[in-house]
Amino acid sequence: MGAVVPAKQERSGLMVEARHVSTMPARQGTRIEICEVGPRDGFQIEKSFIPTGRKIEIVNGLIDAGLRKVQVTSFVSPRAVPQLADAAEVLAGVKRRPGTVLTALVPNARGAERAAETQLDVMGVFCSASETHSRKNVNASIDETLARFPAVVEIASAAGKRVQGDVATAFGCPFEGDVAPEQVVRIARFYRDLGIVDLNLGDTTGMATPTNVSALLAALRAAVPEMTVTLHFHNTRGVGLANVMVGLAEGVTRYDSSIGGLGGCPFAAGASGNICTEDLVYLLQESGYETGIDLDQLIDVARLTQTSLGRELPGQVMKAGPRLTRHGVDDVATAAG
Repeated sequence: MGAVVPAKQERSGLMVEARHVSTMPARQGTRIEICEVGPRDGFQIEKSFIPTGRKIEIVNGLIDAGLRKVQVTSFVSPRAVPQLADAAEVLAGVKRRPGTVLTALVPNARGAERAAETQLDVMGVFCSASETHSRKNVNASIDETLARFPAVVEIASAAGKRVQGDVATAFGCPFEGDVAPEQVVRIARFYRDLGIVDLNLGDTTGMATPTNVSALLAALRAAVPEMTVTLHFHNTRGVGLANVMVGLAEGVTRYDSSIGGLGGCPFAAGASGNICTEDLVYLLQESGYETGIDLDQLIDVARLTQTSLGRELPGQVMKAGPRLTRHGVDDVATAAG
């Protein structure tokens, strides 16, 4: 799931770009695409409302730091997620740079109609691979959820927007345990048949491991090789970046992450933060990959976010700095002889 050769094809009345997937590892020097999801996945669980102007400032800071793709918000019901009730206002305040791609989650046709009126580029539809989590998350079964998406695709197509297909609990469910790869494959095939070629695999409660990441990617390579995968890991159990290394070895070049390590699902037990954007950028750059992101600027945005929320965030690199950060000899006490 990595290097691709684009080819145009038409499905369900939509012109889409098919991608023939390579199984080669992502090599050093390869450009890795990072989608920043903090303004959506991170902010959605904050209990105190973050002022709209501050949200816009953070998003624009992320873009200025070099992030080309940002998941800005979600067009869910304001009653369900009050923190994101200002979705349209935030998008209106975002200042694009060349190549900027703005995304948002869109659960149904009503949300798609709202999103279609904004400068959004990509609408993300989402379905859980777990029946129990699906009912907790959107109060609908998997089949009922999928039935909503043809209308979303139609609205997006008419508005000139792309659609990405997200699968929540792709690596495990806190209510049901292991999720069989076949359950994810079923949803991926449904997306593909709607003309969707971008597939996002969500590790909703940090249940991904190197073993089940490899197994799921192998199943998807066999079933839907024309789809391009993004990996969305959480660091709930401390192995988020280890899973990224597995993804790179499998050829995946697209990852979601969250500024400062913010994140978590409000409808799933134990869903702590996403992998941290600064930590991911540091890992990739130190491993020889290209990101196009200024790490120092990104750290500044992480600190702004931390100050805005009034609490310490779990990101490590914003605390320690890059490994070659120099300190004055007088900054540290000298041990007693």
